[in-house]
Amino acid sequence: MNDDADQQHLTANPGYAQGQLAKAFTTALTHEDADTRRRAESRVTRWRAVLAGMAGGLLSIGSRTPVAGLPAWVTPEVVHGGFATGTPGAGGPLQPYETRLAERFGVPADRRALFAHCLTDTGLTWLWGQLNSGRYEVTVPEEGALLTMAWLVRHGQSAAALDLVAELEPFADQLRFLPRPSTGRPASDVTDALYRRSVSDTVDRLVRRRPDAAVETQREALAVWQPFGDELLVHWLETAGGEDARVLELVPDADWLERGAGLLSRYRLLAGEHTRCGKHRDPRENLGILRGALEETVAGRALDARRLGLLRHAVTSMVRRRGLPGSAPHAELRRVQRAQAALPSHYALAHVVVGRLAGLPQESGIADLAPVLAPVSEPEQRESGLPAGAQLPLAIRRVVEDALSAPVSTLVERGVVPSAEVLAQLVPRLVAVTTARTYDDETLRTLMAANYRAFRNRRSLLLLNLERQVRIEELPWVRAVAAQRGDGTAEAALLLRQLGELAVRGFPGTILPNPLVRELGVLARQSELGAPLVEELAADIFMDAFGPKFLVAAGIAGELLGGSLYERYYGIDYAAIRELAIAEGTVQAGESAGRSDRAGAGPRTSPGFARLCAERAAGASSAPAGPKSGSSSGSWVAANGKVIEQSQILTTHNLATLVHRVGIAPEPGWADLARRCFGTVCRLTARVQRNPWPYSTIKDAAYAWRQLVFHLSLCTPAEQRRVLDDLDAEAARHAPPVAARLAPALTGLRLVADGGTFAPDGTADGGRARRLVGWTTDGHWLATDPTAAETKGS
Repeated sequence: MNDDADQQHLTANPGYAQGQLAKAFTTALTHEDADTRRRAESRVTRWRAVLAGMAGGLLSIGSRTPVAGLPAWVTPEVVHGGFATGTPGAGGPLQPYETRLAERFGVPADRRALFAHCLTDTGLTWLWGQLNSGRYEVTVPEEGALLTMAWLVRHGQSAAALDLVAELEPFADQLRFLPRPSTGRPASDVTDALYRRSVSDTVDRLVRRRPDAAVETQREALAVWQPFGDELLVHWLETAGGEDARVLELVPDADWLERGAGLLSRYRLLAGEHTRCGKHRDPRENLGILRGALEETVAGRALDARRLGLLRHAVTSMVRRRGLPGSAPHAELRRVQRAQAALPSHYALAHVVVGRLAGLPQESGIADLAPVLAPVSEPEQRESGLPAGAQLPLAIRRVVEDALSAPVSTLVERGVVPSAEVLAQLVPRLVAVTTARTYDDETLRTLMAANYRAFRNRRSLLLLNLERQVRIEELPWVRAVAAQRGDGTAEAALLLRQLGELAVRGFPGTILPNPLVRELGVLARQSELGAPLVEELAADIFMDAFGPKFLVAAGIAGELLGGSLYERYYGIDYAAIRELAIAEGTVQAGESAGRSDRAGAGPRTSPGFARLCAERAAGASSAPAGPKSGSSSGSWVAANGKVIEQSQILTTHNLATLVHRVGIAPEPGWADLARRCFGTVCRLTARVQRNPWPYSTIKDAAYAWRQLVFHLSLCTPAEQRRVLDDLDAEAARHAPPVAARLAPALTGLRLVADGGTFAPDGTADGGRARRLVGWTTDGHWLATDPTAAETKGS
């Protein structure tokens, strides 16, 4: 679902909600895991509330105020797809901390009584104590409202405090406006380090690990049943005689029978204690044959011809396969297997790490991983029985490394942040700090940072009619202290540039995900750089309209890329786009893009930009020359996707804005980024081979290709030539079909670099050169297997 204003759902379809309810209901009834069933039951309840609200008129799905009687600033409970359930996120039954506070304050256990108490001298004193200590949590933004009121009162702004109380009071019985007292570390507005998971989260992940059934079964087989099988084999070999050394050629004596009975008794003890393996019980397996024959012989019953034959065949095959017990090959095999069985289990090592983590602060990350990842120590050996010096396996190391606390750039470099999507999860903490630092008062900074972090947990709504999501400045308690903010433009601009460079450098070939665009957009507004950032629109909910900032962003791209390889490759007329912006009046709006969001300021849509994208999409074709490969995407969704892709091409999907307005300059340079983008293109193209549903992968490859062309356009002519010369070698490093599939795209790129042009349909030289775009309604040439065509032709 989209996270910004300009991405809207076309319809609020009850059928979608019904489908989600059915899925949740099935999971709640059938899933083997009890926790999963309980979570599914909770989803069933929420989806039933959605459908009931839609049917009864309580919910207006598609509106930024979806719940009747609740203003936009109230945090809604939102389920998958952006559907509000009708329940406020800060509503529901009293939380345990509210009940404890009511008892402490000596008031009835209801929210209105708690609200009223906080307006008294005693209540204000308690709130001031929370502000001073910083020992509170804000899990939904509403929990910071009364703290803000208390701050206003303490600083002599009684009128603003009264106005805030008046706006909150109608909802005092529904919503929790009190903060959660915390016994942990004081809340802070300062952080130079981030972590993906806290120590507490890491402990939970390690504790949930269970012994691997397959590994432990193998360990039991190596440590218990194979040595016991050797004992049975040796015992039977004592009866071997004759030229062929066949067992039971010699008659077992009383001592042999007595020792055989002892082996059988020990077998029964082992079978009762070690229950993972079942092969020893199978009468068709060698161990089962040897044991079953011994049971019969010890009982005094002679083996029939069939059973005797099975016994002799089993003994012969065991000796042939592994050698005689005690021989050098057999002894070496068993030594290796004993060593393998003695390796500590991941489960046991995970519990050693849990013990190490117990002494660390639980609600933060780990600054120094070395002591946590060290080999098993001698004291730990005495406590756990694991061998001293045992190394932690990679699977456990990765779980711990996710808790590394370090600057975000370090987390990206070390792979703790493996994607732009994960980066987007961490960035709100940095933006919260930067936003809060604009407040002069320390306690207010801490409060506003906590409020921002809670607000960023608010899930986006499904919206219609180009409405935008609620922004943090719309919250009444944030508005009430807006005058306390200082000038934070320089700091916001610096963080915006650092994060933009990190995302482009760290994840080339990947478009910026919407949650990250949202955070960068906050910084862009604060920095007043006039840097409009646009979202990736969803093709299945596209409304054939673009907000005016898309045209502004395309104009910025034209300022940077006019006359460039990028403009020529994609057949763009950036001069015409500027004329369109002047005609629609968005040039002036673009000067203040990101600075002001006044309701009703400027046009709500850009019909000229939408028309241009639709015209370009209609003229573009990716149809293969021969028969189509894979399932065609000739639907209205694919048609929408073609239009949206053209908007991304015209705007460069934020790259030009980040370079031209924000000023990013990622190291080691544009040529390196172009090469890395092409590596992404090759990896994605390799996945097209034998893929029955290749179009999603092709779309991603085209996105990476677009970034390649963008970065290449910022290179000097000499750098461009060197990069182009290197692309064939990079393609050749991958499976042969990759180079063959990409040949038309590479030919087309070189054609344009040498001054050539494509035909209106994006082809040249009889189809041997092609413009690579992703979305298609009539099949895609990249999905056609060129090697199959060559084989057929030969």
